[in-house]
Amino acid sequence: MAHDSRWTRWARWWRHRWSPDDAATRAVPDDMAERLAQRIAASEARHSGELVVCVEGALPNSYLARAGATEPLDAVVRQRALAWFGKLRVWDTEANNGVLIYLLLAERRIEIVADRGLSQRVDAAHWQALVQRLGQALKQGDVETGLTQALEEVSAPLMAHFALPEGAANPNELSDRVWRV
Repeated sequence: MAHDSRWTRWARWWRHRWSPDDAATRAVPDDMAERLAQRIAASEARHSGELVVCVEGALPNSYLARAGATEPLDAVVRQRALAWFGKLRVWDTEANNGVLIYLLLAERRIEIVADRGLSQRVDAAHWQALVQRLGQALKQGDVETGLTQALEEVSAPLMAHFALPEGAANPNELSDRVWRV
C-alpha cells in the first residue's frame, strides 16, 4: 500500500483544520435543506426505504491521522460514511433498505451507503454512476440540483424493489432532515 507524502498529509490536515465550522451550512443553507427534506419525504411516501443526506465539512483528527498514513484516503472516507450510517441509524430500518448520501466537503468526496436489503439488489455500477453525476454537479457549484438528482436516482431502485402497495403508507423511521455536521 502506497502512503501519501508527508507534504500531502500535512496539506490535508491543514485543509481540514481550517475548514470553517459552518462549511456544511454554507454548502447547504437552511432554505435548501428544507427543500431537500421535502424531496426526501415525497420520495419516502412512494416506497418503504429511508433516505438520509449527511454533509460534513471536515474529518475529525482521528480519521485524518489514518488518511494516507496507514490507510488510503478513499478507505478512510468510506469508514467515516459508514460511521455516520451507524450513528444516524440508517441501518436500523425494518426492511434494511436505508440509504445514506454522504458528502465530505474538505476532500470533495461522495459516498453512497446502501443497507443490505437494497445493496444486494442494485449493482455497484449504479451507485458509482450516481456519485459521478453528483460530483459533476458539485464541481459546477450546483449543490441543490446535484443532491436532488441523487435523491431521484436513489429513489428509482427503492421504487423498483420496495414500492408501497396501493393505499399503504411508509412509517417515517428516520428524520427527513439534511444532516449538516
